[in-house]
Amino acid sequence: MELLIISGMSGAGKSGAANALEDIGFYCIDNMPPALIKNFAEIAVQSRELSRVAIVTDIRGGEHFKDVVSVLDSLKSCGIEYKVLFLDASDECLVRRYKETRRKHPVIKNDENMTVHEAVKREREILEAIRQHADFVVDTTYCSSSELKQRVTGIFLEDSNSGMTVQCVSFGFKYGSVAEADIVFDVRCLPNPYYVSNLRPLTGKDKDVVDYVFQFSQSNELAAKLIDLIDYSLPLYRNEGKTNLVIAVGCTGGKHRSVAFAEKIYKYIKSKGFKASVYHRDIKKDR
Repeated sequence: MELLIISGMSGAGKSGAANALEDIGFYCIDNMPPALIKNFAEIAVQSRELSRVAIVTDIRGGEHFKDVVSVLDSLKSCGIEYKVLFLDASDECLVRRYKETRRKHPVIKNDENMTVHEAVKREREILEAIRQHADFVVDTTYCSSSELKQRVTGIFLEDSNSGMTVQCVSFGFKYGSVAEADIVFDVRCLPNPYYVSNLRPLTGKDKDVVDYVFQFSQSNELAAKLIDLIDYSLPLYRNEGKTNLVIAVGCTGGKHRSVAFAEKIYKYIKSKGFKASVYHRDIKKDR
């Protein structure tokens, strides 16, 4: 059985992640108290029908949630393997989402005088222990619902136990970096297609933009050096037990150079036999 524990900040998209997982064959349970996880996992292991299970557990469990790390440790002591997916977002984004929905933050239930900002800060402190246990961290600050689904299914559409998953993410520095990135490449040093009028409306997935970016010797030299570094480092990450590696490539707006490079790196990693996915965070902005 493949067991996935989903946790994360309130408002970061755990329900959306669970829905995406359900669409690709996971049996999902929301808001399970940590104390019940072990018993349910033991039942699920014995079941022939439950091959992929995702359990959402978070701060809504109140005082019971503080035992979540010890519960996860007890799973391993019983020989039950699992992975942890942690959903996160910036404090400002989480506060805005709660103000938009007008829902009460779970932490505030016990302290009516607490502000949403204070509740988010307190929740982050409480969740730090399980975040440290996470195999996969997805930052949803800049994600729409459809983009979140794309990211989650990109990780789990195939067997997540089959080895290290590499996510290639393109982004625009003017919208902020990729918080969960393990490796960040900056390609703003290269000629920018944005300043070519007929290329500006296109993206790095279009052949004309790709041809433009890689017509320059410095682009090809940089790509070769980045791929050489990837060749060297990926086996090291895998040997250290890394299950999910995020490689982010940034340019100014996240539409042209970073997209072209992320696609090139993704295709190369895929050709080397690694399970890989590509996601273009800012490709639709300013369009």
